[in-house]
Amino acid sequence: MADFISVTALNRLARQVLAASEPLNSLIVCGEISNFTRHYKSGHLYFTLKDAESAIKTVMFRDKARLLRFAPQNGILVLAYGHVTIYERDGAFQLYADYLRPFGAGAAQMAFDALKKKLEGEGLFAPEHKRPLPPIPHCIGVVTSKTGAALQDVKNVISRRWPLTQLLLAPVSVQGIEAEDSIVAGIRALDSDPRAELILVTRGGGSKEDLWVFNSERIARAVYACRKPVVSAVGHEIDYTILDYVADLRAPTPSAAAELCVPDQQRIRAEICSLGENIQKNIQDSLRMCYNTLRSVRPAETITCVHAAMDARQKLLTDCAAQLDRAGKAMLRQKQAALGSAAELAAALNPYTVLARGYAMVEDQKGHCRTVMELRAGEEIHLRGAQALAHCTVNQVRKLDTHEESTEIL
Repeated sequence: MADFISVTALNRLARQVLAASEPLNSLIVCGEISNFTRHYKSGHLYFTLKDAESAIKTVMFRDKARLLRFAPQNGILVLAYGHVTIYERDGAFQLYADYLRPFGAGAAQMAFDALKKKLEGEGLFAPEHKRPLPPIPHCIGVVTSKTGAALQDVKNVISRRWPLTQLLLAPVSVQGIEAEDSIVAGIRALDSDPRAELILVTRGGGSKEDLWVFNSERIARAVYACRKPVVSAVGHEIDYTILDYVADLRAPTPSAAAELCVPDQQRIRAEICSLGENIQKNIQDSLRMCYNTLRSVRPAETITCVHAAMDARQKLLTDCAAQLDRAGKAMLRQKQAALGSAAELAAALNPYTVLARGYAMVEDQKGHCRTVMELRAGEEIHLRGAQALAHCTVNQVRKLDTHEESTEIL
């Protein structure tokens, strides 16, 4: 009986053979997209590439798909970069795409139109979403290459028109595979920086391929999510990108964008001078009218009115002075009576008044007043009267019985 292998082993062997074939591991396949599906959970792309006679199933994983600069859809002719292998479970011969790009000018325009229609349908281009620019920004965030001519153009225009405005640069790559991630990160960084009041995304001119990164859906959504106004200035006046439609304002060139972002100091100065002249003229006209009105008033009537007003205010002042005088005298009498009562009370509580009636006060050697119960036998004390001081020694201290009237200490 002949040897046999399992289906799994056959598919695995076929996959190994394909993997060992170097030409099949670095392919560029041209075909039209059909049966396109983006898996809603994984984000992987599944579609078929076909030409007039054949078709091949194709897969692009999420980490590769997120780098695409256009929105794939059915009917677009593309170049797919990748390798072919066997999917063991189903025995399916598949192309695994690492990168896609539209093939030919017509395909690129089709991809551009498809993404534009999609984003427009979601409201990303809606006029009510457009925000006005601050009239005099203190700081402008700039997303561009730090070595490009666009940055120098923006600097020159800002320094000439309104040098008080500062520029905050988010240096990015504006061309190449890494440009999309770099630009998205730059936009988000400036949007979260409290210093920047608006964001300018710009680069100089170039071919359509050079500017294609600004047709990225990720960049468009990053701009739409910005809390700050965004101005786009990519390429020349005839160049339009998806970014231009999403931004709050589109400028034809970097220099034009800088002019739109800041006022012209010469124009502001001229307006201030004009306002000053108008204010001075209005003041002079008002003074002239007041002078003419004053001259038209009869002096006698004016003086009579002034005297009547002065007499009324004089009477009011006299009445107020009389009321203050009466109130002051009443308060003085009240305070004097209170002071007399307080003096009588203080005199009644004066201990030396009691001594004057024949009583004596017990003091220790330091002159402190002592009670009888505090004394001890043998202690030397002073008896202070109103006119004399006696030095004594305590012989005995006896507590009085409650029925006794007095106790004599010898």
